This record gives sequence, structure tokens and C-alpha cells, in this order.
Amino acid sequence: MRHRVRKGKLGLKTEHRLSVLRNLCTELFRHGRITSTDVKIKELKRFSEKIITTAKTDSVHSRRLVNTKIKDKDILKKLFEEIAPSFSDRPGGYTRIVKLNFRRGDAAPISLIELVGMEVRSEEHVWTPVTYGSRMP
Repeated sequence: MRHRVRKGKLGLKTEHRLSVLRNLCTELFRHGRITSTDVKIKELKRFSEKIITTAKTDSVHSRRLVNTKIKDKDILKKLFEEIAPSFSDRPGGYTRIVKLNFRRGDAAPISLIELVGMEVRSEEHVWTPVTYGSRMP
């Protein structure tokens, strides 16, 4: 029985799922905001907020724990020196999810995840939030 077990498997095996989440989390810390499918973003929120909470205590032990998930040394340094100290007074809720349009081709719901309070400029795309009940162009 799977009572009270909440883990989205994303239709992937364990190694592949953890690899996808690690890569998405690294890119989230690098860019400040990313877009992906709704299910992946929801799992990324759980995964990345645990990492930020661990990084709030800057010790050798917490650096080693986070290093098992974030392999990029520059992002690890940025996480411990810029991102985690900016959330020192916040008890949780470090990320924000915004639902966007549906993807063309398979109509998968697309969402945006961003770090709360981080100034991020977006030059690539201008997304519009989802309006339910209307048709896609």
C-alpha cells in the first residue's frame, strides 16, 4: 500500500528521475527561473527547497550533503554565498510556481518556477499565464 507516500515518479526509473531533478535544480540555481512541464516543476519544488534549507546552515557537513546533489562547483558556491543567505529569515517557500500555456504538439501543461525575491531578467520568452476556458491560438 502507498498510503501517505508522496513522490512523483515521472514515469522514470529512480536513477533517471534523480538525474533529471539534479539537472533541473542546477539550472534553477544558475538562472533563477526555468520552465518545464507541470509535473516536473512540482517535483523540482520539493527537491530544491530541501536543498536550500540544508544550505542555510553553512557548514562542512551541509556542503557535503548538498554536493551529493549539486555537482557544479560554481553553482554550489553561488548557492551557499548568495542564494541561501538571502533566505535566512524565511522559514520556507523559497520558490514560486506560475502556470503557463500548454505545449504545442502534446498539450502538456507548462509551468515556470522561480526563486522568490531573486531579481531575474527574462529576455528569451514572454509567457502569458494560463486562462482556462479559452482556446489556444
